[in-house]
Amino acid sequence: MNGTPQSKLDPRVKNVWRVNDVIWIVLGYLCCAAPFAICAAIEPAPWAFVLVAVLSAIAAVLLVVFLVVLPPVRYVRWRYELHDDYLDIAKGIIWRKRYIIPFIRVQNTDTRQGPILRAFGLSSVTVATAAGEHVIPGLANDVADQVRDRAAELARIAREDM
Repeated sequence: MNGTPQSKLDPRVKNVWRVNDVIWIVLGYLCCAAPFAICAAIEPAPWAFVLVAVLSAIAAVLLVVFLVVLPPVRYVRWRYELHDDYLDIAKGIIWRKRYIIPFIRVQNTDTRQGPILRAFGLSSVTVATAAGEHVIPGLANDVADQVRDRAAELARIAREDM
């Protein structure tokens, strides 16, 4: 269990994260700024224009951070590895998290694919235990199928060896 897991996510996951983050930032910006922009258009008030400008600046900074800075760092920090007895996941930028999931505890493994992942030819692998789910995001479809099948096989073997 020592050392960092060696398997990386597919590099295309950085673009998935970017698209997802752009959608959330733009939606948040529109929800926050639209009422003030409408207010400023109906009855011009300097405070409304200033508030829209401040919200626009915040949105621009968030876009730069979430599109340029975070995806490469997040990608470098995300690792996983399948061992014979457990799944090892390491992730996190500021708060590092390390999960060791014994296959004896695994109840279910599956692959998931939303519209953004599908557009990039990627899938996520989910490993479920009684305590919750652990997701390995952004693997190529064939790799995700292999990881899912291998994790399910190792879980079956672990239960038989009890």
